[in-house]
This record gives sequence, C-alpha cells and structure tokens, in this order.
Amino acid sequence: MQIRDGRDSFRWDGEAWFGGDINRLTVKTEGEGEFGRSVDDAEVQALYSRAIGPYFNLQAGIRYDFKPNPSRTYATLGFEGLAPYWFDVEGALFLSDKGDVLGRLEGYYDQRITQRLVLQPRAELNFAAQDVPENGIGSGLSDVELGLRLRYEIKREFAPYIGVSYDRRLGDSARFARAEGEGVGGPSFVVGVRTWF
Repeated sequence: MQIRDGRDSFRWDGEAWFGGDINRLTVKTEGEGEFGRSVDDAEVQALYSRAIGPYFNLQAGIRYDFKPNPSRTYATLGFEGLAPYWFDVEGALFLSDKGDVLGRLEGYYDQRITQRLVLQPRAELNFAAQDVPENGIGSGLSDVELGLRLRYEIKREFAPYIGVSYDRRLGDSARFARAEGEGVGGPSFVVGVRTWF
C-alpha cells in the first residue's frame, strides 16, 4: 500500500520462475492503481533466462502492457544479477510493436542492521529513445523512483516493511502528465510485505 496526497494506492512487483540455475522461464509482473478505482498501469513479462556467469543472467522474451491505454507489446532483452559489493541490479531494453524503444535500469542494496532488520535503498530509472505521447512518455530520462524500505524478516520468506518512496516524471513525460491534469510525482509512504517461496 502507498499513501500520497491523502490517497491510498496499491502496487505490486512479482517474479516467478521455472527451471534450473542455467536455463529458466521467468515471469515478471508489476503495476499500480488506487483503491476503489481501476488499475492505472500493469505489465507482464515472459522471459527466457540463461546464466552467463556465476552472478548474472541474460534474459530475452516479450513484455505486454495492459495499461495505460493503448496497450503495447514489446520485444525484451535484458539482464539481472548481483553486482560487486552485493548490489542487485536489473536492466532491460524494450522494442514495441510500434517501433518505440524504451529502457529500464533498477537496483537495490540490502544493508543488514541486525539478523532480522534490513534497510534497503532502491532506485529505478526509465528511459525512452523518442516521445510516446499516447502513453505519456517523453524522450530521454522519462521518470525516476527512489526509495528506502525497512523490513523485519519474521522468516526469510516473510518480511513486512515500511518505507518512503519518491517518484517523479521528468522532461516531456512531466509535460504530458500536466497536459492531462495529472501530477508529476512526489513523496509517498509505503507499507507492504515481501514474500518468497
């Protein structure tokens, strides 16, 4: 759950995979919306993932965006892994069925305070090679999200967290949002649960 400007919203970010350490099928999904309203945006990725080293996987497949309208399908090429000093990183390039080229770079770091208490700074940057006004995306660095979460691992597989997040649309993305009467971003308070099995 996320709270911004007195409005309650929800977000999800999930990943599932089937296979071994070398070859696997990975499904990723993320999205957000406001309680009592429809989903604002949602995406699903189906990727073939191949280990290219002890700490990194190369991924290729498709991404489908259900929202915002119009929906889009993208060819996807990316990576995910563990960078030096234990930074989890993920990046991808997306080529849409309309010829639009987008990119995303994400990273986070788990700083253990105790055996169960973990502080996690995180960042996500989204890029576009061109304007995509029908989806509210401007060329260049289109938006950023910075966050800080504090989680308590009741078990490694189950950890509630609280935190703060700051997201901001930039450049033409901000201009497109203002033209539609939407906000360009700001701080929010987050509370949620991290699970894995």
